[in-house]
Amino acid sequence: MGCVGAPFGVRGWIKVRSYMDPPERVFEKRRLQLLRHGASESFKIESTGRSGGQLTAKLFGVEDRDQAAALRGAVIVIPRADLPQSRRQDFYRSDLLGCEVVDMAGRALGWVDHFIETPAHALMVVRGAAEFWIPAVPQHLRRVDLDARRVVVDWDEPTG
Repeated sequence: MGCVGAPFGVRGWIKVRSYMDPPERVFEKRRLQLLRHGASESFKIESTGRSGGQLTAKLFGVEDRDQAAALRGAVIVIPRADLPQSRRQDFYRSDLLGCEVVDMAGRALGWVDHFIETPAHALMVVRGAAEFWIPAVPQHLRRVDLDARRVVVDWDEPTG
């Protein structure tokens, strides 16, 4: 649902990049579950703020810049049970991981491996005989069938 950026100041504050809408929702539960080096750790939020339009947070137990710097790059995760119930036509990115990806003509492109966040939008990384980075936007994601574990994309495989 986001990631931890650089330390903010010298008293243990961190910068937070949220992928939620609105971004402040990442602080709703007053806890941050951070995934780093394959391990998950929960931190209670002491305080939140903004600086230059960027979210910031002070976590209990993180008291100085060095401790805050050690959290840089950690991924903010939310247990599935804490996520809002999705409507039938909605899905979470994690639902698509491992799904088969086919183009509009039904040709197999591969499987959803992961997503990359860019300033404009997320890219869905599809791996098969080749690797494709497909913008995860309605223009390209045409149909998602979670029951069949299949994603249909409007994407032309480059030739040449």
